[in-house]
Amino acid sequence: MIKREVLLPPLHIYPIDDWKLIEKKYDPNFLAQNETMFSIGNGYMGMRGNFEEGSPYFQNGTFINGFHETWPICYGEEAFGFAKTGQTMLNVPDAKIIKLYVDDEPFYIPTADLIEYERTLNMKSGTLDRELIWDMPSGKKVSVKSKRLVSFKQRHIAAISYEVTVLNADAPVVISSQLLAHQENQASNGDPRQAKGVDGKSLGLQEQRNADCRIVFGLKTEKSKMTLGCGIDHQITTKCKYTVKNDLTEHGGKVVFSIDAKQGQAITLKKYIAYFSSRRVPSHELCERAERALDRVTQEGFGKLETAQQQHMDDFWRLSDIYIEAGHPRVPQTLRFNIFHILQASDRVEGASVGAKGLTGQAYEGHYFWDTEIYLLPFLTYNSPHVARTILKFRHSMLDKARQRAREVNQKGALFPWRTINGEEASSYYAAGTAQYHINADIMYALKKYVDITGDRNFLYEFGAEMLAETARLWLDLGFFTDDDIPQFHIHGVTGPDEYNAIVNNNAYTNMMARENLRYAAETIEELWEKNFDQFSALAHDIGLELSEAKKWRRAAECMYIPYNEEMGIHPQDDSFLEKKKWDLENTPSERFPLLLYYHPLVIYRHQVIKQADVVLAMLLLGQEFSREQKMRNFNYYEPLTTGDSSLSVCIQGILAAELGYDKKALEYFRYAVLMDLSDVGGNVHDGVHVASMGGTWMGLIYGFAGLRDYDGRLSFSPRLPGVTKRLRFNLKVQGQVLEVDITHEVVTYLVKEGKGLEIRHCNKTLSLKPGKPVCEKRVCEEFPDLAVGTT
Repeated sequence: MIKREVLLPPLHIYPIDDWKLIEKKYDPNFLAQNETMFSIGNGYMGMRGNFEEGSPYFQNGTFINGFHETWPICYGEEAFGFAKTGQTMLNVPDAKIIKLYVDDEPFYIPTADLIEYERTLNMKSGTLDRELIWDMPSGKKVSVKSKRLVSFKQRHIAAISYEVTVLNADAPVVISSQLLAHQENQASNGDPRQAKGVDGKSLGLQEQRNADCRIVFGLKTEKSKMTLGCGIDHQITTKCKYTVKNDLTEHGGKVVFSIDAKQGQAITLKKYIAYFSSRRVPSHELCERAERALDRVTQEGFGKLETAQQQHMDDFWRLSDIYIEAGHPRVPQTLRFNIFHILQASDRVEGASVGAKGLTGQAYEGHYFWDTEIYLLPFLTYNSPHVARTILKFRHSMLDKARQRAREVNQKGALFPWRTINGEEASSYYAAGTAQYHINADIMYALKKYVDITGDRNFLYEFGAEMLAETARLWLDLGFFTDDDIPQFHIHGVTGPDEYNAIVNNNAYTNMMARENLRYAAETIEELWEKNFDQFSALAHDIGLELSEAKKWRRAAECMYIPYNEEMGIHPQDDSFLEKKKWDLENTPSERFPLLLYYHPLVIYRHQVIKQADVVLAMLLLGQEFSREQKMRNFNYYEPLTTGDSSLSVCIQGILAAELGYDKKALEYFRYAVLMDLSDVGGNVHDGVHVASMGGTWMGLIYGFAGLRDYDGRLSFSPRLPGVTKRLRFNLKVQGQVLEVDITHEVVTYLVKEGKGLEIRHCNKTLSLKPGKPVCEKRVCEEFPDLAVGTT
């Protein structure tokens, strides 16, 4: 049950365009959310969609993935094993600022008389563009054109082209390009989803360099001791006379161009920006790297950056674009908006992961959660498998700290942190944080999907096997066998994905995912022993592994207890869930959502009320473990209890609704998901995009309407297009091959565009696909495909 109105962006400000998000008019009411929506980034560096002129702004932000400050978590009452160190992604020095003065008058958008105005997030070219004409009180008309990009090819580089033309007169023009050292960090106003707040002085200026049109800063954080090198350089092209002045202060630096502008003569400034960060390299070395990078890009020019950006976007969309003929003309735009922001959040994440807001805001402190593996990795595995591999490898790099965290909570094996940047647990609320042990199984689930779909068994053996062994050790230690004649394996004192029910016994999702984790660990270790004994021996030596452990994991998996109520025919979310009173959602005022902002956790915990899909999520991820009847009964029971207070819920509910034939509900949930940010469904898009929900939007189409299921790497499709959607076409990268799926209401066409051939299932029919030879099948399945290999 979702009690929020979804309003489409107003057409007179945001016209429909399949490949662009266009703003035709400045409206201060949309300032905050526009900063988020018009953000650009590459996975390493992200810039909010602030105006070049620097103001007005809601939060002026530039973020570097993984660059953070630490701070001690203070508790009113301490307890053993509580997380000790908080982490916050910092707002780094701002290099976007280009202030404009004509006739000594500052250009300020809110008060400027704009004859023309258009700002465009161009999803086809990967740039943020703006064109306007400023009608000054003096009668002079000034054209301002800008183009901003964060390079995908050169991950440390961003650039801005800023062109000024006085159209109908001569005038003195000043362009002040700045690099501001100290930026404000977000401070929560009582919303626990926002960043706590870090003193801007926690990032200290170590050194400053300037020469000609260049400024470079070296900085270091106070507590985490991370270092940053950043710099700007410029090229100016004009037939007008000009002078240049380069100034440094303790707060920043600026390169000021004073131009004697002539009527109709363009003044074009190219600003090049570089950021380098490190956990170990001194700032002066990062300054040197920044200088070398600036030397290179100034020599190559803006045009080469722009050409490389376009090539990257062409390559990306060639595989990842989704063609859809839907009931509303805005659907292609909104869908591409979601996919484009996934690209911007993930493409160059080397040595890191993807935060809950990507690099568009500081909410959730810039932390990495389970969202990445469950909601984002499916898209990346099928579209950018090298990025999926990078993220999983980053998790492996955190394994030593995960082992340490397990010891801190008195467990064996490894426990990945619920929220983190540097690998340490940063959640100060253990009930909805550390207790979510399912994150171990979520990461291993993503590992299995990646290996199944890509066939990358080298990664499984080199990195995955160690993670599987250590997470399996934790599950075996965390749970226990009952003394019954037929023993059962129980897991108590955990929290599932639904944070409105905390510290419960036998959360169904957790137990089922743990079982999958244990099974896969046993299979992998035994396979490694049989097929690569040398690698098994090395792993056994490194972590003290014995082959006999695999049998124990397998036994725990076989004996895993899964809650099931015979009388109601449903899977209780946990042992005590059905004993609670149902929350009266129907009579809860809409302004009292999300519940977490208006009710004490203890009040919420006493009720049958759900923040986000829990059992319903299990029915998607492990759908082969449920019969269709069980899915139907579970969905019908839990759907009315689900608030939708999490952006991660509607996409999953929509997929199950589609599978179960609830076409109207499926379409409604997909609408919520695809418009989560563009329509500000949650009311907090000003804090950043919902990256995981964007991944869930892709899942809603591919797993929902296209009916993809990929259990154990075996692809099957049961397409179920809603009536308003006439066609859906997309590509999937499978085992290094490219499969195109084209769905209409009459027929589905499968085509291997690249590769040697694939075997898939359409409904209950096996298809052997040969490269270059399309295979057409009736869209409607004569009977619902039997996906269950055994019911719980």
